[in-house]
Amino acid sequence: MIASGLCFLVVNFLVKVLGGNNPVAEHFDFQSYGAHELVFFRSLVSFLMSAYAIKKAKLPFWGNNKKWLLIRGFAGVFALTIFFFTLQELPLAVAAIVQYLSPIFTVILAWLFLKERMANFQWLFILLAFSGVLMLAFGKDDTRVEEFSLFWIGMGIVAAFGSAVAYFAIVKLKPTDTPMHIVLYFPMLALPITGVWCLFDFVMPQGIEWIVLLLIGIFTQMAQIAMTKAFHTESASAIVPFQYLGAIYAFILGILVFDEHLPPLLYLALTAIFVGVIGNAILRSKLKRIA
Repeated sequence: MIASGLCFLVVNFLVKVLGGNNPVAEHFDFQSYGAHELVFFRSLVSFLMSAYAIKKAKLPFWGNNKKWLLIRGFAGVFALTIFFFTLQELPLAVAAIVQYLSPIFTVILAWLFLKERMANFQWLFILLAFSGVLMLAFGKDDTRVEEFSLFWIGMGIVAAFGSAVAYFAIVKLKPTDTPMHIVLYFPMLALPITGVWCLFDFVMPQGIEWIVLLLIGIFTQMAQIAMTKAFHTESASAIVPFQYLGAIYAFILGILVFDEHLPPLLYLALTAIFVGVIGNAILRSKLKRIA
């Protein structure tokens, strides 16, 4: 899950760059791409890699549990497209942090529908991490950060819930389908949806932009496979807290590259996230040893 978060960080950075209106885009004179076009190119690379791997392994192409594979695919397309828009409309750290509300929704879904047991202290640690995310997301400093729209904050929360549904579907697919099949259904559904959208405002990539688009697809594929394998290996309640580390990655990158700054409340927020993540992991490990 940590490796997945690092790969997603690279993707988020590159999506932010190709969204325009930032120092990196201006330095390289990049064109500005719509979020849907970035999803299209990302899905094209991912589909080709997934299809090749499945064919090479001589696995059934369509998988087994098609109902949940489709749910995972549609939820993923919905969530990622909205998230890419928020990356372009919000500071990187804020957009990524709001997206990391998804682990809270995932745990709740697993608790409600999969009957996964949660120790009381696990809930406290997750709530502590969640409070840290909220402090990061809403504790803006108007003297250092441009005013950002609460509408896009709300859309980010919607995207986070969509991601949680996708993660929940991955857990449901654990007994029936391979990680590669689960990854395949996202680009297979995203290509026709975003492809039609691109017909109206397609931007033809130029020069190095082709490489950036290729890297978005490659790192997304690596992130998806790592995340799916994590969900295949452990229960949702055990691994989703580690997704909060992505909020810290995004915060550091936002400051170093995009000159985004958050208020002093940040330090308390980071402490809450670290304590929540590590505390949950240690408690979960002890519970497993006792069991």
